[in-house]
Amino acid sequence: MNVRNIFTAVLFFVVVLIAQSAYSQTNYSDVKVDALTDAQVRQMIQRAESVGYSDAQLEQMAAAQGMKAGEVQKLRDRVEKIRKASGDVVKQGTDVSTERQADTTTNRITRNTKTPTSKKETDIFADFKPKIFGAELFANSNISFEPNLRMATPRSYVIGPDDELLVDLSGDNEANYKLRVNPEGIITLQFVGPVAVGGLSIEQASSKIKSKMSGTYPALKSGRTSLAINLGNIRSIKITLLGEVVKPGSYTLSSLSTVFNALNASGGPNANGSFRKIQVIRGNKVISTIDVYDFLLNGIQKNNIRLQDQDVINIPVYQSRVEMSGEVKRPALFEILSNESLEDVIRFAGGFSDKAYTAQIKVLQNTNKERKISDVPAEQFATYGPLNGDKYIVESILDRFENRVEIAGAVFRPGQFELDKGLTLKGLIAKADGIREDAFLNRGYISRLNADNSLALISFDLSKILNGTEADVPLFREDRVTISSIFDLRDEYKVSIQGEVRAPGIFDYADNMKLEDVIQMAGGFREGGTPNRIEVSRRIKNSDAMSASALTAEVFNISVDPNLKIVDTDFVLKPFDVISIRSAEGYQIQKQVKLEGEVLYPGTYTIMQKNERISDLVKRAGGLTQTAYADGASLKRPGAEKSNPNDKNAINNKEEEDKKFLSLKRAQEVGTKDTLRADVEQKLIQSDLVGIDLIQILKKPQSRYDLIVEDGDVIRVPRQLQIVKVTGEVLNPNGIVYLPSKNFKQYINGAGGFTSNAHKRGAYIKYANGSVESARKFLFFNNFPKVKPGAEILVPKKAERERMTAQSWIGLGTAIASMGAIIVSLLR
Repeated sequence: MNVRNIFTAVLFFVVVLIAQSAYSQTNYSDVKVDALTDAQVRQMIQRAESVGYSDAQLEQMAAAQGMKAGEVQKLRDRVEKIRKASGDVVKQGTDVSTERQADTTTNRITRNTKTPTSKKETDIFADFKPKIFGAELFANSNISFEPNLRMATPRSYVIGPDDELLVDLSGDNEANYKLRVNPEGIITLQFVGPVAVGGLSIEQASSKIKSKMSGTYPALKSGRTSLAINLGNIRSIKITLLGEVVKPGSYTLSSLSTVFNALNASGGPNANGSFRKIQVIRGNKVISTIDVYDFLLNGIQKNNIRLQDQDVINIPVYQSRVEMSGEVKRPALFEILSNESLEDVIRFAGGFSDKAYTAQIKVLQNTNKERKISDVPAEQFATYGPLNGDKYIVESILDRFENRVEIAGAVFRPGQFELDKGLTLKGLIAKADGIREDAFLNRGYISRLNADNSLALISFDLSKILNGTEADVPLFREDRVTISSIFDLRDEYKVSIQGEVRAPGIFDYADNMKLEDVIQMAGGFREGGTPNRIEVSRRIKNSDAMSASALTAEVFNISVDPNLKIVDTDFVLKPFDVISIRSAEGYQIQKQVKLEGEVLYPGTYTIMQKNERISDLVKRAGGLTQTAYADGASLKRPGAEKSNPNDKNAINNKEEEDKKFLSLKRAQEVGTKDTLRADVEQKLIQSDLVGIDLIQILKKPQSRYDLIVEDGDVIRVPRQLQIVKVTGEVLNPNGIVYLPSKNFKQYINGAGGFTSNAHKRGAYIKYANGSVESARKFLFFNNFPKVKPGAEILVPKKAERERMTAQSWIGLGTAIASMGAIIVSLLR
């Protein structure tokens, strides 16, 4: 039994534990494996090894009890860990070794376990027994054998005291009588007198009553009047159940009840009760013996007679009971009669499962002194007589094939095939419908198992085997033939194309592939692509590794027909070539700039020349309006990669982005993050403003102040600004009306002055055009920048200082003391 079987068996016993604790309303879904002790787990292992339930049956029972998947995994780990720690040898045998090992495990637990365990832990599996076949029949509350009280009156029903008879006359005479049978079994008919019907069946009573009434109603003889007798109110009877009954005693039942009704009311036979010889005693005589197996196996209620008052049902102790386990459809404990054989036991168990080893069955028997094991071959199933206490174990068939071979790789029908007598490699290839065209003919190999199940490898020349110049290879069981494809033995050939084509990418290489073919596969040239100076780079295979000037790639510059016409001088590609299509010379897409604010004609303008400047655009826009504030004009330059991501001519200026993040880092170091929180971070990252001086630009066009515009630029000329913002570490951040006479410090005072956490030297001013100027220190004085309309004054927060902890003070004191000691020693 391997570790997996041990675990599965242990899992089953845990499930049994749940079933046994059901009377105390224990919910096994809440059981935690971590709460079990090692002693409990060892007990589970011991019990598991002594029971031969199949894996499938155990898993089904565990799943039915609702064990959580996580707890199942924990239990598996605990079992394996205990096994390794105790050094148990897990054998592959069946219950012979497991019975011996279980006893050994029991002794080991007795000797080594020092910790006292509670009675609940010790007796956790004490009452465990396999399922008794038929026990659930009368214990299942969903199955009821209650008689149908609304059915037609049975003609064989025996009349007794307290029965109510309905006597109906119809025809020439019309009369209805409802008569109760008195304790003496007599009814009294009008105009007829008393009639004794007790102990008669309905059919007998009808004849007697008809005979008595014929004198009063002559038409009964001629048939012109008919008589019908039925039961009205059905009486109750007393039945006694004795012997091995779940709930013995006297029961009051309907007079229509049968033996099965009484068994259902009492719970049926108990653990020691017989299901095969249930006796019905009437008048101190056994009048019927019932075999419940007839009903369980065939649905036939044989000898299930209707009960009468004072009947006794006796359930004797079973004589012989055997257990069937393993690969059968219905494993359980079965009661066996003296004339039944092992074949009958197999029939009771529903027959073998689809994985059963049917050649023989193992039998564990009890002798007068000990246990023994026997093997019963299939031919003795019909003659072998079971003994009380026998345990039959039906094992699984081996998980292996006796006649399987396999072929894989470059054949038309790879897979598993039957190993015919004398099958060879060539014959197996024929069964697989032959080799494919891409088969590698120089070498194939066979994976073969040696006698000790070690692996051997046999190589063969496939081409020689097929043409008969080399001897064919005979095949054996579990041989696996592998024929490789030529594509499996080399890199996958590809070519790639990039640049000005509609669908750049990687394509499969094909022999005699032309440059024009790949361009066509990529959707042809884009509008800006040129067929001239196409670059093809090719791998170098035999480069001189010792040369400093060795070639790393071979590059070809080729021109093709713009219409991809077929010509004789086409360039033939090789695997892994990389094709680069360039843009046409002088090809440019339109670039646009936006002018906003106080210009005469604001809007979007297309750049006409590469060297077009801000002054040129302002001139094209009609110049500034009368209310324009030229000193506050700003230039926002997000870059063409943001404003027009499809622009192939755009260059991603990563240096500018790095500068923005550097500015953010510096601002955080001086407390900007604490002052303005995430808003300042976002503004610093997204700030694309370039500080320009529009007054100087308009005065001196084409000067160094007059910047060349780029795609995506936004030039904004505001109206005259009248507010100065003060934010950051001031007492009252707000906007203050601009006055030329006020300086930087006065605007700070207008916002309530600096806070105690203000970093005064770090204060700076941001002008409307996007430029920034910070405060400067001259000797002991702060030189603050000039304030202009629309500016924003920002005062950052001082960097927080790390407070000295107790350990820091102790360390500092220790260092000072040590330094003092050194100085004293030097002075001496």
